[in-house]
Order: sequence, then structure tokens, then C-alpha cells
Amino acid sequence: MAFTNTRITRTIVESYTKKFLDSVESDVLIAGAGPAGLMASYLLAKNGMRVTVVEKRLSPGGGIWGGGMMMNDIVIQDDALSLLDELGIPSRAAGDGMHVVDALAFASGLCFRSIEAGARILNVIVVEDVAVREGRMRGLVVNRTTAYGVLHVDPLVLEASCVIDATGHEAAVVRALQKHGARLMTHTGEQLGEQAMDAPEGERFVVENTGEVYPGLLVAGMSVAAAFGGPRMGPIFGGMLLSGRKVAALASQMAAGTRL
Repeated sequence: MAFTNTRITRTIVESYTKKFLDSVESDVLIAGAGPAGLMASYLLAKNGMRVTVVEKRLSPGGGIWGGGMMMNDIVIQDDALSLLDELGIPSRAAGDGMHVVDALAFASGLCFRSIEAGARILNVIVVEDVAVREGRMRGLVVNRTTAYGVLHVDPLVLEASCVIDATGHEAAVVRALQKHGARLMTHTGEQLGEQAMDAPEGERFVVENTGEVYPGLLVAGMSVAAAFGGPRMGPIFGGMLLSGRKVAALASQMAAGTRL
């Protein structure tokens, strides 16, 4: 047998170190590997962009895995069905413009397609702070999820031409900016907070308002609702995919103009 305990260790350390070093500078840096972030990473990587996704949890996929109240089916509406088909994830028509998708197939399919396209996903990495220079978002200050807030461990910085906050309800990147008194591109200049449940309005709001919230920073998915004051919508995910597609197009344009 050719392999040994130490050879296994060396192989993992060498491989991960290369992956991390390749992620220090990216065209697009995405915080949050939920449906919007993964959709964006897939499309960007497929189109030749250097994409890094950081995810604080062990398992990427965001809120997909639990479906609705731990019933692991989700709903996708007609408008987003073409994206589901592109990803090769099966669905079943359920009437009223809805399609049922197995939550596990959806989450794992998004992860696989994103990595297959060339995106780098770094899990168990939490956003601790932001890197801002000359009034523009330049990157994310990151740490190990298992160490942050528990041990005194200094973070590292990942930089990119464009950053996307796809961290969901918490809008972690937007929140970090607010901590430093940054003025956002909302009507008050501050984060407005997520509103009460209204699925149809929430789906529309998220897609319509996906975009720039601070120079160099875009918001996608539920981070849009948290930043701009939109409703939440529960276990329907078409808006997340459409938001991911929209933010990918915006990020591609932004990164092309300011590539590192």
C-alpha cells in the first residue's frame, strides 16, 4: 500500500493551502453559500471569473436543507424553472405556477455545479469584518468559524474587485459596514431590516432590489430584504435563483472594470 498516515495529511494540507492561496485575490468574493450565492458563483465561474465563496457553516446551502419546518421539499416558481433545468436539478409541477423540488437535491446540486464550474467554496469561514479603502469595499476580513468569538485568533483578509453579500437574513457584510458608520445606498443611508412574511411580495422585492448597496458591494438573496427593508418569504426559492442570476451579471460588469 503506497499511502501512509503522514502522506494523507501532507496531501490535504498542500491541496487546501493552494486552494486558499488562490482565493486570496479574486474577481468576485461572495459571502454566503446559500441559493443566491451559489447561483451567482456558478454563473460567474462558468463565464471565466475567479470566484471565491466563504460560508460560515460546515454545510453550504443556507436555509435549503430544512425545507419548510423540516419537511425537506421546497417550491420554485415558473419564472426560475429555466435556471433549475440548467443546473440539472429535477422538479415536479404542483400547479398555480409552482414546482416542488427535493431540498437535498437542490442544495447538493447547487454546490456541485458551482464547484464544477470552477468556483472555490471555503466552508467554516466566517466574515469578521470588512476591508474598505478610499470609500470602496475591497474585501472581507475572515476567520475560522470555530475560533471566532471563542479564541483570540487574528483574522486574514481576502480581496476582490467586487464583493457580494449573500449571507441571508443576517446580511453580515452590510452589518459590518454599518458598524463602521458607512452610509449605505438605502433611502435612509442605513440598513432597514427585514419585514414580516409576504411570499409573493418578498420574491418580487428581492429580485427587483438586487444590486449595489455600497461602492464595490452588491447584495443578493435575503440580504437584499435585510438591507433594503423587504419582506421575508419562507421556503420558496425561485427569487433566490433569479437574484443570484441578476447579481452575477452586475458583479461581472463591476469586476471587469476594477479587476485586481
